[in-house]
Amino acid sequence: MRRAAVALAVVALAAPWLAQAQGTQGPTPVRVGVVGPFTGPSADFGVPMLNGIKLAVDEINAVGGYMGRPLELIVKDDMADPARGRQAAQELLSEKVSAVLGFCNTGVALKALDLFQQSKTPLIVPCATGTAVTSTYPAPESYIFRVQGRDALQAPLMVEEIIKRGWDKVAIFADTTGYGEGGYKDVVDALAAKNLKPVHVSRFPLGVKDLTAELAAARNAGANVIYSYTVGPENAVIANGKKAMGWKVTQVGPWTLSFPFFLDGAKDAAEGALTVQTFIAEPSNERRASFLSGYTRKYQRKPAVPMAAANAYDATYLLMYSFLGIRDGNLTGPAIKDSLEGKMKPYYGVLTTYDRPFSAADKDAITRNMLIVGMVKNGAVTFAYPEDAKRNLIVQRKQ
Repeated sequence: MRRAAVALAVVALAAPWLAQAQGTQGPTPVRVGVVGPFTGPSADFGVPMLNGIKLAVDEINAVGGYMGRPLELIVKDDMADPARGRQAAQELLSEKVSAVLGFCNTGVALKALDLFQQSKTPLIVPCATGTAVTSTYPAPESYIFRVQGRDALQAPLMVEEIIKRGWDKVAIFADTTGYGEGGYKDVVDALAAKNLKPVHVSRFPLGVKDLTAELAAARNAGANVIYSYTVGPENAVIANGKKAMGWKVTQVGPWTLSFPFFLDGAKDAAEGALTVQTFIAEPSNERRASFLSGYTRKYQRKPAVPMAAANAYDATYLLMYSFLGIRDGNLTGPAIKDSLEGKMKPYYGVLTTYDRPFSAADKDAITRNMLIVGMVKNGAVTFAYPEDAKRNLIVQRKQ
């Protein structure tokens, strides 16, 4: 049995009185909300997020849940639409969930954050990377937590990689969503910190099918690398466009370059692309091997976006561990927030060992040392450097 499951089992067995108090109807479930894009243009990473959550909940419930109470997921599909995401958040809050896991799209998350903050309902974000997600509210007051590397960490890491490889003329291609807007700003700021400016900038809406003119302008500006910040098939449009032009420059970007939209949509045009990752699907230790085998066994396939599944799996356990820090069974928003910020026991997770992952001053569980540069090879993402593969054998804790 996994270490996390053993720890949960001990706590569950410590409260046999609860099931008796509930009578023959059984214990009252703990309702946990889930919101994300499970259909529509972002489902390729929304579904792995949901699957990671479900896998964790199945394991937690198998050993007794929270003090004998099973976790019950209330799932809402935001379809990657900000208006629908806000409606989904309102629906979850009306159903009296104790906390919420979710959001893959930064623009969708930003549209709904105020609802969680005002209702004092903790939200843990496993996917959306926009820096503003956890900086919109002052940290000590914020009910918004995240288990993902924010763009303000991803962009500087990739800019350092660009400089390391001798590329000094950067073209930025970013969509006009909240995600693209925030990412564009983070890349520009990261370049400025190294006394660089982009030689070309292209902004475009989601759904664009042809960026040939913009790519030609970037090439004419002397760009020797393309930094793309978009969430969907537009990444493949860029890769396929430069291939059609015979322009052999490397495409780099955030974790979205690990999505099927890019890997399958660009195929050989994606080869060599560099992407920032929190998790690469290789069984480098017992915990990661257990997660990957458990996911494949449950869903009969590997996760389409391993990061989304692993981040969400860990986020679910962190929420559960916050519940375990509340011994009186009163799972109010402020009590969960207080537990997340310092009362939890360490959790041996997939991405890392979480020992005080959050605090009153810091709502992001992932720090820069935990990020990895991945490279697309043969249609999948692997380590860009052999030394990173070796470093990954040692769990990188929060700094």
